[in-house]
Parts: sequence; C-alpha cells; structure tokens
Amino acid sequence: MPTTIKEAIIQWEHRNDGIKASESAVVKLNGIYPPIEKMDPGLTHLSMCEQLSLSTNCIEKISHLNGLKRLKILSLGRNLIKSLNGLEPLRDTLEQLWMSYNFVEHLKGIHMFKKLEVLYISFNLIKDIKDLHAIPSLVELVMVGNPVEVRMTEEGTWREELTKKLPGLKKLDGENIMKLE
Repeated sequence: MPTTIKEAIIQWEHRNDGIKASESAVVKLNGIYPPIEKMDPGLTHLSMCEQLSLSTNCIEKISHLNGLKRLKILSLGRNLIKSLNGLEPLRDTLEQLWMSYNFVEHLKGIHMFKKLEVLYISFNLIKDIKDLHAIPSLVELVMVGNPVEVRMTEEGTWREELTKKLPGLKKLDGENIMKLE
C-alpha cells in the first residue's frame, strides 16, 4: 500500500522533532517507503512551503499544488512523471524546477513560468526544444541525456542553439556559458 502525503508529512514531522510541516519553508518527502504514488490533497496543508521535494517516489502525475502560494523550488526528480501538466498553480512563484530522471516527453506549458530561473530536466524523453524560447528568466538549464540533447550534441549544435534561443542562460548542463558563445 502506497504512502499518502498526509502519512509522509507525519513521518517528516517526527523526523524533525515535531516541527509542523504546515509552518515550515522547506519540506522534503524524498524516498518514502512505501513510496508516494499520488500528489494528493494533503499538499494543501503546506501553505508556508517555499521548497518542496517529492523526489525518489513513484509519482505519475503532478497535482494538488493550488495551496502552495509561496512555492519557489519544486523537486520531483526520480519519479514516473510524463508531463508538466499540473504545475499551472505555480506560474507566478516557481523559480526552480527539478524534474530529472522522469519520463517527460515535451516542455509544453513551460512558457507560463515567468520567474523560472533553473530547470533541471536531464534524462527524460524530450525530443525538441521548441518551447524553451519562451523562458526569458532562465539562467541555468540541465538537459543531459534527453534525445534532443544527444542528437544535437552529436551534430555539434547543442550549445550554440541553446545560447541563441536563451540569451540570458549562464549555465548549460553544468558548464558556464562563455560570453563568446
């Protein structure tokens, strides 16, 4: 039987000397056993949360983020997520999105995050970069291991294309962008 968000929060509070998750700015529900499979309404209790980590679980779908009005950093790496659908409630606050090691196929909808500065989305299934141009605030991007990155790196066009598409980018795949690029 999977762990619910409510159960995971109770575990987190016990591990953190009774600190209330509902009052905490940082909540990490990583690698819960049995794993969390659903982002359920229990997340609405984390209204003060600025950084939420649900990495290394078995989450398939992003949901129930409506009550997280202060959330700036969301870590969902190492799950079973296939799309960015469900992130819409964070459009005005999200600054960092960590989504590596999932099954995301495209970046549709990424344009809505006007404050997004950091996107870690390596080792997914992304085949094109057409939606990346719409993120002028992006300064750091990691896309290593996606089909589009592999193909374009082999062609010798990866860094050049990304620096043209994202002129504000300072770091790509862990390496600083030189001004000449």
